[in-house]
Amino acid sequence: MFEQLVNLLINKKWHIASAESCTGGLFASSIVDIANASKVFNEAFVTYANDAKIKYLNVDEKTIQKFGVVSEEVCLEMIKGLKKITKSEICVATSGIAGPNNDASSKPIGMVCFGVAILDKYYTFTYYFPNNGRNYIRQSAVNYLCEKVISLICE
Repeated sequence: MFEQLVNLLINKKWHIASAESCTGGLFASSIVDIANASKVFNEAFVTYANDAKIKYLNVDEKTIQKFGVVSEEVCLEMIKGLKKITKSEICVATSGIAGPNNDASSKPIGMVCFGVAILDKYYTFTYYFPNNGRNYIRQSAVNYLCEKVISLICE
């Protein structure tokens, strides 16, 4: 699936950048695993802490306070900041709760929010993965995001 994404980006001569929280760089790593990824992938940010989202991606602290860090609103600000920094045709972001607990959040374990920017269009969405363990949620989120990006490119 990541090979398909890399080849699609090569054919379009597009670049992709990522800003990851709960997935901790797993999306970026999955792209880098593919031969010729250097033709389409320039940079990634792991902004696990709220302060990192604010510092590097220009996420507004008020947005985090109002909606929670795991929200489509935060992911939207993450991809807008990432797009401004990288100028990539495609930018993706993740923020979620992978477990084993939800750190006093009212949001459930397995909830992951995503942001995707393709050229000048911005998309956000949320998916609830089964609570089958932290690494299951993280890997499932990365796979889901890859499929979603491919689908949006091919629309």
